[in-house]
Amino acid sequence: MSFELILFYTASAAALFATVMTITRLNAAHALLYLIASLLAVAVLFYLMGAPFAAGLEVIIYAGAIMVLFVFVIMMLNMGQQTVEQERQWLSLGIWIGPSIICLILLAEVVTLLVNDERIAGARIVSPKMVGALLYGPYLLAVELASMLLLAGLVGAYHLARPLNESHLHENDEKADEE
Repeated sequence: MSFELILFYTASAAALFATVMTITRLNAAHALLYLIASLLAVAVLFYLMGAPFAAGLEVIIYAGAIMVLFVFVIMMLNMGQQTVEQERQWLSLGIWIGPSIICLILLAEVVTLLVNDERIAGARIVSPKMVGALLYGPYLLAVELASMLLLAGLVGAYHLARPLNESHLHENDEKADEE
């Protein structure tokens, strides 16, 4: 078994383990940490397959920007004073052990890859121009549908989490009576 395959299977196992942990966690903050580890493992897999640009996008867009959006949604849905103690428990040092171990394994793989410049045989480099041509060419409809789905999810989360106070309810009743 070659060195590249060992790295590939290790990153695959890390991605699968982190994804299963994401699905089985009851706490949203814990699941979010494992999801970040899973996305980093997928980025390593992209790099191993000869797509460093896709790996970079995976880290910047998914593990970075979209995870920040998820953090804001979690914060928005957990409003109120009673959740302060619960959030302190979520961020205890114990919950960082699993995701940290996975990320350290992936970091060791990335450092090994960068030092040895290893890629799976037969993989080709994908340039940003090729990615852009595909995203804004035959896959334009899929990209636009995905963006609309994300926007609808964010609007729906805000609608579910918004506070309803008494004055807001009475204003709606008065408007309905006037019509």
